[in-house]
Amino acid sequence: MADEVTKPARRHHQEKVGIVTSAKMQKTIVVEVHRRVPHPVYKRIMTKRSKFMAHDEHGKAHEGDMVRIVESRPLSKSKRWSLKEVIRSASVTGV
Repeated sequence: MADEVTKPARRHHQEKVGIVTSAKMQKTIVVEVHRRVPHPVYKRIMTKRSKFMAHDEHGKAHEGDMVRIVESRPLSKSKRWSLKEVIRSASVTGV
């Protein structure tokens, strides 16, 4: 039993999928995540939203894109998430 090598436990980071609402900062995006939850008393299904600031190192995400973000170490006062992938790009409209 002493010969067994134990592997360090892999951490499973939370992932969320949402829509980019702002990509105006450098290397930072704001992602809005919607979730449907029942009201605690009336049990009616409600839509709640949360906004997360995420680190976008290469500037891949643009406003309106659907993205997947993953939990990471604190990168600034308000950034605790990192961009994992762009799931769907926003449709480009001609101006």
